[in-house]
Amino acid sequence: MIHAFQEIYLKKAQSVLGDVFDFAVNICGILGSDFVKMFAASSVSRRMENGEPACLAGKSGIEIVQEIFMETKGQELQIEPQEHFTRSREYWIGWAVAYYQWYSARRYSDIFKVISFEDLQKIYYTLHEADITKFVDVVDLRIKEYFSETNLKRIRSAYGFTQAKLAERSGVSLRSIQMYEQRNKNINKASADTMYRLAKVLGCTMEDLIEK
Repeated sequence: MIHAFQEIYLKKAQSVLGDVFDFAVNICGILGSDFVKMFAASSVSRRMENGEPACLAGKSGIEIVQEIFMETKGQELQIEPQEHFTRSREYWIGWAVAYYQWYSARRYSDIFKVISFEDLQKIYYTLHEADITKFVDVVDLRIKEYFSETNLKRIRSAYGFTQAKLAERSGVSLRSIQMYEQRNKNINKASADTMYRLAKVLGCTMEDLIEK
């Protein structure tokens, strides 16, 4: 499976995002649902998605919250910086979501479309002491229900191609395309040649067609 970035940065990403959510909600008093929107809209979330060392290793959770607030609100955060050393519910939410983002390579904005901050607060009570894979399973199920279309179907439809036209242009059989889109065949196990042919015709990368 393709992850969002190198695993050596994973623990740092988890601890930083845990600190970010803890500070934003418990120290700054920002509503969790509001902060999720701010975070997902910020350039910080995109840098964290890519595992940028300058973002993960170069800044504290407090500094990142200040940056997000300035970027999305256009003003400085009027809160005296202070460390919060407890492992709060909000810390766990940031910690767990960071793991899932790395694991799935999905965008934070997509993750938060599917599972709200309120949902995560409820999940905390049943999963915060469980193995992180339990959290992954829960979010994966919701993701698949929400994004019911395969990437191949979504990209093909956006490109304006019928299945038959894509088959004709790519040289991949119509039956194979149908089965990939119906999830009867796993496109992640398709040959590199098949993926290349489909991606070339649809003007996307091979990675865009992979199902997370």
